[in-house]
Amino acid sequence: MDRIVYDRMAEHDSTHWWYTARRDVLHDYIAREAALPKDARILEIGCGTGHNLPMLQQFGEVDAIEIDPAARAIASARLGKPVGDAPLPALPGITRGAYDMIAVLDVVEHIDDDVAALRAMKDCLKPGGKILIAVPAHQWMWSAHDVVNHHHRRYSKATLKAAIDAAGLSPTKFGYFNSLLFPLAAASRIAGRLRGKDDSDDSPPPGPVNKLFEAIFRVERHLVGRVPMPMGVSILTLAVPKG
Repeated sequence: MDRIVYDRMAEHDSTHWWYTARRDVLHDYIAREAALPKDARILEIGCGTGHNLPMLQQFGEVDAIEIDPAARAIASARLGKPVGDAPLPALPGITRGAYDMIAVLDVVEHIDDDVAALRAMKDCLKPGGKILIAVPAHQWMWSAHDVVNHHHRRYSKATLKAAIDAAGLSPTKFGYFNSLLFPLAAASRIAGRLRGKDDSDDSPPPGPVNKLFEAIFRVERHLVGRVPMPMGVSILTLAVPKG
């Protein structure tokens, strides 16, 4: 990702509606659907500034990986121990068969060989382990945001399922999220193209709007994984090894 993306993440990951509400949605999804043991070992790959780590620590012992040095330093302080720097797709030095859950939250789209990355993650799971995957949806929503984040692709349900299947995994509880705000997000992307103003700035909106978006997105914590969600900005699944 461009340096500015990490800088914005560090500045806004405690206040921006997308980060704050998304953490709550993911927390409740994990609590309902992941069926983790009490002493679960969890690995977050591509943890950025570590804004998800305190949430994940509610479910067990957490390790993390981040390849950007500045973001890794912030994440290490939040985690209370060093964050590793093993790169995807190979994950060199990461113990195989060690984790009850691996979280890759808006990460797989950054990797050229997504199948190889998912296959390496699968090898790092304990028996009964699972991979929590979130990715951006809809290639037609491609924008300057994807460019500065160094995305290789946005996914459809079909392309994500194909990558998961090719890695020897099966998706469970597969569906969209960030659905309630999807019409606004789609309209914004389309309007930006029509005006020739495709902006990569993802700073939070003014305070009252930020709070409104946060409240709307947070409603999904009660829905995702329980009911089929309509088309959304992202796709979420728990992938488990076949067989």
